Amino acid sequence: METKEYALIVAGGRGKRMNHQLPKQFIRLNGKPILLYTVEAFFNYSEKIEVVLVLPENEFDFWYALCREFGFTKPVILQKGGESRFQSVKNGLEKIDDHGLVAIHDGVRPLVNVDLIGASFRLAAVHGSAVASVRLKESLRETDQQTTQAVDRSRFRLIQTPQTFQVSIIKKAYQQKEDPTLTDDASVAERSGHRISLFEGSYDNLKITTPEDLIVAEALLKARG
Repeated sequence: METKEYALIVAGGRGKRMNHQLPKQFIRLNGKPILLYTVEAFFNYSEKIEVVLVLPENEFDFWYALCREFGFTKPVILQKGGESRFQSVKNGLEKIDDHGLVAIHDGVRPLVNVDLIGASFRLAAVHGSAVASVRLKESLRETDQQTTQAVDRSRFRLIQTPQTFQVSIIKKAYQQKEDPTLTDDASVAERSGHRISLFEGSYDNLKITTPEDLIVAEALLKARG
């Protein structure tokens, strides 16, 4: 029996660091909204995937308007977000059946590619979790108010999304009490007792947070042709 695959895309950011009137997920890259690139990436991976998009409820109509503008007709299930990312993911999981695999992804990582998505599902099917990560390129130091100390960067990874899980594992994990130290889905799953498996992400898979990120993302898109 074929395993059901879901994408849960979380797009509730306000984009204060972008110095832009629009929420950052709706800012345009080469003429198209960031969020639309992200959603399309998962349908490019599989026409059968079920996509749940978590947005602030007052942005639903704006999403529908963008779909009309760009002729986007793929089936997307909308779910209202919460006051935090934790609450938004928890809300999104309510739209997903208890069996299968779910890739949880930031709406403002529009350059995620099909190979990365596919690897996450394959590995999560085996290990229960698959979290994209990349090695650090630069030196790393630990600091407090008085001193700094060099640390071995080979022991650390930068964590990305997708973070993909067996649905039963991540749904159970999100039943625990919200805690500010649970900064991503991997930390939520780990706190509930599940071992986290990492796999090689991509430096292209950047999270658009600041105006500089827009410049890099546009250049990468143009390089893709």
